[in-house]
Amino acid sequence: MAVAHHHHEISSDLLLRGNALGLSSMLVWSLSFPAADLLLRTWDPMALTLVRFALSIVFLIPVWIMVDGWRTVRNAPWLRGILIGGPTFGLAPYLLLVSQDLTSAITAAILASTLPIVSTLVEVVTGQRRLRTTFVVGLGLSVVGAIVATGQIEAVSLSWGALAMLGSVTLFALGSYWSVRHFPEVTPLGHAALPLVGGLIVTAVIYGGMVAFGLDVIPRHTIGATEWIWIVIYACAGLAISQLLWVAAVGQIGVALASFHINATPFYVMIFMLFAGAAWDWYAAFGAAIVISGVLVAQLRRRPRSQVVHPTD
Repeated sequence: MAVAHHHHEISSDLLLRGNALGLSSMLVWSLSFPAADLLLRTWDPMALTLVRFALSIVFLIPVWIMVDGWRTVRNAPWLRGILIGGPTFGLAPYLLLVSQDLTSAITAAILASTLPIVSTLVEVVTGQRRLRTTFVVGLGLSVVGAIVATGQIEAVSLSWGALAMLGSVTLFALGSYWSVRHFPEVTPLGHAALPLVGGLIVTAVIYGGMVAFGLDVIPRHTIGATEWIWIVIYACAGLAISQLLWVAAVGQIGVALASFHINATPFYVMIFMLFAGAAWDWYAAFGAAIVISGVLVAQLRRRPRSQVVHPTD
C-alpha cells in the first residue's frame, strides 16, 4: 500500500478521514433498523429487500453518472461487480432482515457487532493485517461495548436469528473487501453501485422463484405516504448512502478497522428509537463509549518504525 510511504501527518489524516466515513456510514445505516421494524409488520423480508435494492440503485446510478461521467460508468467492470456483489451484498441484507424478523431491532444491531471479528479474520487470512496487541485489545473493547449496549446479554440466544446474522456479516465483510481490492480503477461511487446491481439481480431471481413456487411474498396491502417515506429512508439512507460512505471508509483504513464502527449502532438505533417514543438507555450510551475507546486503542501505533520508508528528519 502507498500509505506506508507517506509522512506521518498524511497517514493520521487518512485515519481521521477513514474513521469519520466509517462513523457516518454506521450512523446513516442505523436508520434502517427502526425503518425495518415498522416495515416488517406488513412486508415479507424478500419483497422488502428487492424494493430496497431497486430504489437504492435508481438513486445511486444517476449520481454516479453525474459525478464520474457517462463514459466511466459505461466502461466500469460491470461483470466483475455483479459477480462479486450478487452473492455477497445480494444475500447479506436479506439475511440481516431475517435475523431482525426473528429477533428485534436492538438484538439485530448487537448480533451485527460480530462484523469486526469476521472482517479481521478476512484481513489476517489474506495477509493484509498482522495482529498487534493494541488491535486485539481494541477489537475486544469494541465487542464488549456492543454487548454492554444492550444491557441484556442473556437475551441474545444462539437461535436462527444469530445464525442468519453471522451469514450476513460474513458475506458483507467478504463483499466489502473484494469490492475495494478488485476494482482499484473505480471510485467509491462505483464501489457502492456495482455490487448493489449484482445484489438486485440475485434478489430479483430469488424473489421470482419464490413467487413462481406460490409463496406468499407479494405485498397485498395499500402502501400509504408514511410507509413510502420509511421505504425511501430504508433504501436511500440505510443502503445507498451508507454503502457509499462505507466502501469509502474501507478504501481508506481497511475493512477490519472500518467495521469497528458498526458496534456503536445499538446506541444510534436507541437514539432514533427515542424519537419513536422509546426510553433513553444508559447501557447503550455506555456501550457506545466503550466501542469508541476500542476504535482508538486499535489504532495506537498502527505501524512499527521499521515500515516507515522516509524518516521525517
